[in-house]
Amino acid sequence: MNLTNTLAFLVFPYLALTTFVVGHAYRYIADSFSWNASSSEFLEKKILYPGITIFHWGILLTLIGHAGGLLIPQSIFDMVGIDGQAHSRIAYWSGLAAGAAAFAGSILLLWRRVTVKRIQVTTTINDYVTLTGLILVTGVGLSNVVFSHYYLLDTIAPWIRGIVFFRPNPELMLEVPLSFKIHILSALALLGFSPFSRLVHIWSAPFTYLLRRYIVFRRRVSEASSPYAD
Repeated sequence: MNLTNTLAFLVFPYLALTTFVVGHAYRYIADSFSWNASSSEFLEKKILYPGITIFHWGILLTLIGHAGGLLIPQSIFDMVGIDGQAHSRIAYWSGLAAGAAAFAGSILLLWRRVTVKRIQVTTTINDYVTLTGLILVTGVGLSNVVFSHYYLLDTIAPWIRGIVFFRPNPELMLEVPLSFKIHILSALALLGFSPFSRLVHIWSAPFTYLLRRYIVFRRRVSEASSPYAD
């Protein structure tokens, strides 16, 4: 067994995922007041709005695509009439659109922090590391979509399912192209780093807004009919 491959695609994934889970739990318990995105919106909005909108939609659709395309076995897609080739075409076009949005958004956000003086003052090394990591992950992923047409349903997809369901088989990754390995390892590294960055706010997304009641306007009660009137 290849030791380097085993360390990279058996040991490191579980190390990164453990850090992701334990790190977020610890930070929420021990330092909940820093559990936010540390927004700089009040300092600059013109560049922030397009950058953050494009990035969030791109990364959200990318995560959904990865989860649906890699965690669901191809046999399930075959049952609904989507064979491996059709699956690959869907992954290509959806990955191209979502990946381009995530990459462009992260570039715009980093450019904002580098060029706007008021943002420079409040930007930390942690912020630069986070944005650089996002650019690396999304950039390499987008490059794989555009320039590499590797059929990953027989290697990367079952490897990921093996990691998630605790049936790891690192040998599946031996013949995978280097660019895909870089994408996977950098994504895992970013997951492991996320508890120590502003990325913790992914757990604070206001999804409950979708379920909240509409604002109810009530007619003002006259003093005469008020139960508190004398």
